Amino acid sequence: MSSSFHNADKSTHRRVMLVGLTFCALFVAFSFFAREQPENSYVLQKADRLVRTAGTPLPAN
Repeated sequence: MSSSFHNADKSTHRRVMLVGLTFCALFVAFSFFAREQPENSYVLQKADRLVRTAGTPLPAN
């Protein structure tokens, strides 16, 4: 029977999983900070308007 990762000891398994998760987290963080930031703040203005008007009654027609 050939050896595989499934019959490795627990410490090796944890170490490999930790290294994999670390690389995954670094990749996600790098892709988030390396992307271009938007120049306009339309979404922020819309969210601000929604927060400021939350809870106010709607005008009756």
